[in-house]
Amino acid sequence: MAAADNPVPDLGDRARACAGRLREADRVLLASHIDADGLTSAAVASSALARAGIDHEVVFEKQLDAESIARIAAREFEVVLFTDFGSGQLDVIADHEARGDFVPVVADHHRPADADTAFHLNPLLEGIDGASELSGAGASYVLARALEDPDGDNRDLAALAVVGAVGDMQNGGGGLDGANAAIVADGVDAGVLEERTDLDLYGRQTRPLPKLLEYASDVRIPGISNDEAGAIGFLRDLDVDVKRDGEWRRWVDLADAERRTLVSALIRRAVASGVPADRIETLVGTSYTLLDEESGTELRDVSEFSTLLNATARYERADVGLAVCLGDRDAALAEARRLLRNHRRNLSEGLQWVKTEGVTHEEHLQWFDAGSRIRETIVGIVAGMAAGSPAVDRSKPVIAFAEKNDAELKVSSRGTGRLVRQGLDLSAVMREASRSVGGDGGGHDVAAGATIPIDERDAFLTAADALVGEQLSS
Repeated sequence: MAAADNPVPDLGDRARACAGRLREADRVLLASHIDADGLTSAAVASSALARAGIDHEVVFEKQLDAESIARIAAREFEVVLFTDFGSGQLDVIADHEARGDFVPVVADHHRPADADTAFHLNPLLEGIDGASELSGAGASYVLARALEDPDGDNRDLAALAVVGAVGDMQNGGGGLDGANAAIVADGVDAGVLEERTDLDLYGRQTRPLPKLLEYASDVRIPGISNDEAGAIGFLRDLDVDVKRDGEWRRWVDLADAERRTLVSALIRRAVASGVPADRIETLVGTSYTLLDEESGTELRDVSEFSTLLNATARYERADVGLAVCLGDRDAALAEARRLLRNHRRNLSEGLQWVKTEGVTHEEHLQWFDAGSRIRETIVGIVAGMAAGSPAVDRSKPVIAFAEKNDAELKVSSRGTGRLVRQGLDLSAVMREASRSVGGDGGGHDVAAGATIPIDERDAFLTAADALVGEQLSS
């Protein structure tokens, strides 16, 4: 790959060094995280390795810690490629590297630990924001471009990289920016991605119009949001044929003129209902469509694709998510859809539990402990959903606990963009508070997680509350 072809030139040297070491390996173990960004990171990297003729295997870990790194080392691969994690655990990885257990190659976007390695591709090392400008899948994509043969072209993998970025919540109303925008441009140029201004509601491809409006949670419009009869009444009053052959149409079924009519009416209703102008503006945003996928399916829309992937890995079926990313549209896709139905039910029940039980307020944060009532693999998603609901005070970060096993608690934290701008960094909070009680953690400034001993919850909360207070008062 010529330097000019690198979508993120600042990472070019690092990407080429990593690619060169991978090419030298007889076999590579590719280890990745299990969320949507981790799955797409693995799929992008695996596709690029295969195209480069590099023999490899793929493994997934819910969390990269000393125990899981030891398991990886025991596999006795000469080279281990870590995607969507690894930077934050470089202190542990470096110990294995020093012992000659394996050579690490890391393509990640999380905050690095106080250690480094020769083959480390991370936007933060070059002043690029890993929480908003480049995801784990984006880092894998930069590596994939560096792995191209002279006549190769991996730009089609930009589609999966964009799924990963959106799954990692890096898209604001204006869409993906920074290094992510360069990846979008690659996808558009390769003919696999369409970028357009559109109604910014989840479910544009698959949800019947009444459900699209009823379930829209980001902008609550009185008489429509969470109101099935109200949503139906609103649609029937429009000068749009909202049904065909007795069936409700979906957003994807509408012509552009019909879409404009619906959006205009929705904005008028929001204004008349007193919805704040800054919230109304978020009704319209940037959408990304995967042009090689079938219209009207979860895979056609980047947001819906990322949700489908989350539903596989959160239930120990990362293999299913990876297979879907790699093109299986039969058995793997059917199983992913079954898992998604189950996932949605669990999320709904988890959010209802939080709304019913409420949260406990400390001076600088709020929290809930779900125990075993919410799966530890989805408690972070529930916390994020709760943060967008009236059940939670948006002026404070929310911390959620769930039992991981008999000895450990999973901790997930979510903030807001406004709090981050005021100084909040949940990655630092999770890392420092968890380590103070014998655990470990990290992540991003707006969303992070940790694992702590099960009897250290209160001590952890005391430490976390003090850390948040220091950040927001400085």
